Amino acid sequence: MEKGFSNDPILAVFIYETEQNIEQLEKAIFTLEDEGISNQEIINEIFRIMHTIKGSSAMMLFDNIALLAHHTEDLFYYIRDEGPKDIDCSYLSDLVLEAGDFVKVELEKIKNEKKPDGNALNLIEKIENFLESIKNGDIKREKSRDFETYTEKEDVCYIGNLQNLEAFNNTSRLDTFEVIIFFEEGCEMENIRAFSIVHNLKDISENYCYYPSDIIENNESARVIREKGFKVILKTLRGEKEIYDLLLNTAFIKDFEISLVKEEQAESEKETPTEIPQDEVKDGVKHQLNEVLAENRNTHKSIISVDVEKLDRLMDLMGEMVIAEAMVTQNPDLGEINELENFQKAARQLRKITDEMQDMVMSIRMVPLSASFHKMQRLVRDTSRKLGKKVELRIVGEETEVDKNIIEHISDPLMHLVRNAVDHGIEAIEKRIDAGKKETGTIVLEAKNAGSDVVIMVKDDGGGIDKEKIFKKAYDLGLINKKRDEITDKEIYNLILLPGFSTNDEVTEYSGRGVGMDVVVRNLEAIGGSVYIDSKEGEGTVTTLKIPLTLAIIDGMNIRVGESIYTLPTISIKETFRPLEGQVFEDPDHNEMIMVRGECYSLLRLKEVFEIEEGEEDLEKGIVLMLEQDDSYFCLFADELLGQHQVVVKSLPLYMVNIKKVEGLAGCTLLGDGSISLILNIGGLMNMS
Repeated sequence: MEKGFSNDPILAVFIYETEQNIEQLEKAIFTLEDEGISNQEIINEIFRIMHTIKGSSAMMLFDNIALLAHHTEDLFYYIRDEGPKDIDCSYLSDLVLEAGDFVKVELEKIKNEKKPDGNALNLIEKIENFLESIKNGDIKREKSRDFETYTEKEDVCYIGNLQNLEAFNNTSRLDTFEVIIFFEEGCEMENIRAFSIVHNLKDISENYCYYPSDIIENNESARVIREKGFKVILKTLRGEKEIYDLLLNTAFIKDFEISLVKEEQAESEKETPTEIPQDEVKDGVKHQLNEVLAENRNTHKSIISVDVEKLDRLMDLMGEMVIAEAMVTQNPDLGEINELENFQKAARQLRKITDEMQDMVMSIRMVPLSASFHKMQRLVRDTSRKLGKKVELRIVGEETEVDKNIIEHISDPLMHLVRNAVDHGIEAIEKRIDAGKKETGTIVLEAKNAGSDVVIMVKDDGGGIDKEKIFKKAYDLGLINKKRDEITDKEIYNLILLPGFSTNDEVTEYSGRGVGMDVVVRNLEAIGGSVYIDSKEGEGTVTTLKIPLTLAIIDGMNIRVGESIYTLPTISIKETFRPLEGQVFEDPDHNEMIMVRGECYSLLRLKEVFEIEEGEEDLEKGIVLMLEQDDSYFCLFADELLGQHQVVVKSLPLYMVNIKKVEGLAGCTLLGDGSISLILNIGGLMNMS
């Protein structure tokens, strides 16, 4: 593959649409497994998806993908039309998922600018054998075409340049149809989509011509199609319904018209048409999409795909605007001007517009968790089969939205938690039956909004966590030095999150290496999130993830220690107060503690944490902030509160990240006066306290 070919916009559309089709394919397969082949709608959907993948990959000359999709399509064509009753849906699902996996691997090669050279012949043979088995020998199977014959030119007769009119006119025994197709507004690259239709026409006709005829060579043809439609004249033994079905299952078609053309009209079409009259009515029946689709078009919203890098750049610019607005309205050089009524009025209007723009940019970046959640269905299916368990996944709140970057950070943690639930949580079938439970275990993946955070829970109805086993293992490993009666159940459950901890004595494909939960914690802390575990023996376990909606702009409270400015996420601050005399004391290990309404909390001085030479020593002259993390609380001492502002989160400089890792810092931000404030990591500070 040529270097830089991955930047081809046509290829980018192919990759995007094929990935979307594979996602839809997996969802359809899980429905097929649950409901069986009696669900004709799902059979049709899988057939349509494979038909689309076949056409688009053949158009892009990725022949191995096209060949595999073609044979899978043949399988579902037979199932759809013949309606066999006795089919092993489990094996059928395995075949289709294996085909989807093959396409995924080839797409990754294409993204990495490598040649998609995977060999699918073994899988194709399995599909053919399965098709033969369900035919029961009643229908003679056509000899399958191998890789070479599938890609030969004679497989499709293209006469779009009208150089083969003699061959076209010598097929007078066939019916002649004229089709005019209009694509949805904003779908872009209409010429490429038209070529996809031309390629698919080989299934019903080998004699056709089309206008514009230069859809591949001339990008200007896209504008012509957009304005006047794409016109195809074909001769075929098939009826109108097959043409109708083919177009109905083609993406991005707004509407179309099929007309049966008389012989004298066919003769007049020998010359390339220069215009398609919009008010012309052909003999025959005019077809549009069914009433439901027609009704949907009236309320249709135009949607376009945007490169994520552009959204990232837009968010960066939005952040710079927030900073610029603060630098203007909070500029110390303004002096008395800042108190003028008109200036304040204009500043408020600017802030209002900036806030609305920020909300709009954030909403553009927000995507539902549904895609990430549905990927877990495949994980549960494969893992439970290998472990010999029966497990059902239920999804709740999949419409909950989070920032695109957040989803990228939580995909791996989610995968590990769900796999853990299948492996550690759900018991073996015999064990569940002995305990009086259903033999099929249930895992619930649930998401919901909680203020400025999103809460994701992974629940299972398995055997729960053996607290005593966890405590003994942690004690033997030297991870704790407390006695059993000195540690709470919640603290025991959280021991699972420590690096190197595993309760499995045997190393398996899924667990036993002591790697996993600590990675989950690190990934979540990197985005300001947290994880905590609750369990009840014999009933199950709940793992809860708490993550922010976005990483880019947060509400922050600025505090001062000496000459240094720090920023805390406002959501983490529960209260602030000035300590009274006698309220602060030391524990036996000489750690400072503070008594608040009869409860003791750790007290952390930022002056000492970051070794700041200047800073207030007298507790009664400073300010104490009570902070929350994972339902735990501690107190932080600073010199002064400076006020609350929206801040743009920036990454720490590389030398701080790579050379000297400073615990307790999450990033930095630029303040209105141009100075830099370090953003504190609440989880890191709690560990230090």
